[in-house]
Order: sequence, then structure tokens, then C-alpha cells
Amino acid sequence: MNLEIITPEAKIFEGPADAVALPGKDGRFQILNGHAPLISTLTEGEVKIDIPNSSKTIEGLHGSIVSDKSNDKVLRLNVKGGVVEVQQNKVILLAD
Repeated sequence: MNLEIITPEAKIFEGPADAVALPGKDGRFQILNGHAPLISTLTEGEVKIDIPNSSKTIEGLHGSIVSDKSNDKVLRLNVKGGVVEVQQNKVILLAD
């Protein structure tokens, strides 16, 4: 699936993702390939992104997105809140 992460300042990530774990208003949840259409609000917490390739091969990661120290196929991002939309294997995360 394709993931876009957009903040008020800029688009900070766009690329393929195998899974995205998010801090939802009613608890953490995960989005996988083929997920049903969804719109959800997010609370403060950590977004975990499983990418198909090593993050060492991804150029231009925004400073707020960091590679997991134990697994370079995992990226992490702390958010204060936001909204996520899932439709036809495209995930758009509007993050604060």
C-alpha cells in the first residue's frame, strides 16, 4: 500500500508500507494491505511504519521520522493527533 504523511508544514513521507500502527482515539490499531475504507481520528502517540525496504535506502527522511534502532525496516513518528484516511490501498495521514 502507499502511505503519505502530511503535517501542516510539509509532506514528510510518501512511499510503500507493509503496515502502519496508529494511536486511535479508541486505542491503537493497525492498517495492512487490502484494509477496508476507513477514516479515523488520532490521539497523541507513536506511529509505527513497517516498510518493505531498509530505511537506509530511503533518502530525505524528515527529521521527525526516525528509523527503529533494532530494525531498519521500521520507521517511527510521534504525533500529537491527526486524522487518517484509508481507501484503495492508499493511506493518507494528516498529522499534528
